Amino acid sequence: MTHENLRNRVAVITGGGGVLCSGFAKDLAKLGIKVAVLDLRQEAAQLVADEITADGGVAIAVGCNVLEPESLEAARSEINSKLGKCDILINGAGGNNPKGTTTKDIFEEGDLDNKVEGVKTFFDLDASGIQFVFNLNILGTLLTTQCFAKDMIGRENVSILNISSMNAFCPLTRIPAYSAAKAGVSNFTQWLAVHFAEAGIRVNAIAPGFFATNQNHALLFNEDGSLTARSEKIISHTPMRRFGTPEDLSGALAFFCDETYSGFITGVILPIDGGFNAYSGV
Repeated sequence: MTHENLRNRVAVITGGGGVLCSGFAKDLAKLGIKVAVLDLRQEAAQLVADEITADGGVAIAVGCNVLEPESLEAARSEINSKLGKCDILINGAGGNNPKGTTTKDIFEEGDLDNKVEGVKTFFDLDASGIQFVFNLNILGTLLTTQCFAKDMIGRENVSILNISSMNAFCPLTRIPAYSAAKAGVSNFTQWLAVHFAEAGIRVNAIAPGFFATNQNHALLFNEDGSLTARSEKIISHTPMRRFGTPEDLSGALAFFCDETYSGFITGVILPIDGGFNAYSGV
C-alpha cells in the first residue's frame, strides 16, 4: 500500500513522545505525511521529530499540555504556520495513575479492617488520582479535538483517530480508573462520529491490547525473561499467544487515515489485541 493520496497532508499526534504514538508519527511520516509531534515533554517530542527528519521525513516537535486550551491553541498556531492546517488528528495522550489503582485483583474479607502496609484496596483509591486519569484521557481528547477540528471544518478527507484500549470493552482488575476512562474515550468517539458526520470529519478509534515495549518490559517479564504471573494470565487469554508489537498497529493506522480504504467508516472502535476481547476464557 502506497497511500499516495496522503502525501503532504498534516497529521497532529498528541502523546507523540510515547512508545506507541512515536511509532504512529514515524509510520505516517513514511507515507509522506507532515507530522507535528506534540508532547508535554518537549525533549521527548524533539527526539521523535529529529529521527523522522533524519530519515527524510517532515516533522516538528511542539511542547503542549492537552489539558490547557491556551497551550493547544499556541500549538495549533505554530503548526499552521510551519506545516499547514491539520488533516489528521491522533489523540494519543493518555495514561494511568497509581492513585487510581488497587493492589489486589479482588476484595477479600478482612481487607477493610486489617490494613496491610503497601496494599491498596478499593476503599483506598484516591479521588485526585482518578480525576487525573479521567482528565488526561477524556478531557484531553475533548479539548484537543475542540482545538484542531476547527482546521477540518469545510475541508475534504479529514479524520480523527482516538486511542482507546482493550480495557474499554472489558475492564481489567486493579485499574478501574483507566478502564472506565478508556470506555469513555470509546463512547466519546462514537458521539463525535455522529456529531461531525455531516461536516465530513470521520472519527474512529483503535483499542490496543497488551503490547510489549521497553516501557512496560519490567511489568510483563521477570529479570530472567520469564513471564510475570499477571503476564501468564494475559497470554493464556490471548488466542494468538503473544503480546503485540508497535508494528501491529501500523496497518490499522494507515487504513483509518486513508479515505480510499475507510471513507465510509466512522464511529468504529477496532480492537487490536490478538483476540483477547473475543475470548471468554472457556
